Amino acid sequence: MIKNIVKGKHIFSRKAKPATEADKQVVTDLIDTLRANREICVGMAANMIGVNKSIIVVSAGPFQFAMVNPVITKKSGEYKTEEGCLSLDGVRPCIRYEEIEVDYLDSNFKPQHGKYSGFTAQIIQHEVDHCNGVVI
Repeated sequence: MIKNIVKGKHIFSRKAKPATEADKQVVTDLIDTLRANREICVGMAANMIGVNKSIIVVSAGPFQFAMVNPVITKKSGEYKTEEGCLSLDGVRPCIRYEEIEVDYLDSNFKPQHGKYSGFTAQIIQHEVDHCNGVVI
């Protein structure tokens, strides 16, 4: 189900709680909401739809995928950039990494390990920051 986007810094003021299989509907809602906003959005965290769980979704070209309880385990190639967010007005400076590795559960709650680079890595880092209570 498509959900409304929550606005304001307050939604990022606390770290998200780990998700469980009971949160499968949140994964579906996030994917639906990302797809509905695909012209203006490339990633979302559950707190952006009012759910304080560690779940993110990412657009990579024509595909959208979920990462449940994502943890960045490796990063390299630091660079500075600016990012915007659907939940916040304007853009802010931040530091990102060109290549990352992530441990997570997929949408079926199966353990995964992925290596990402470029813009997809940047999106994942942005959304993981949201889960960790970091305002971008």
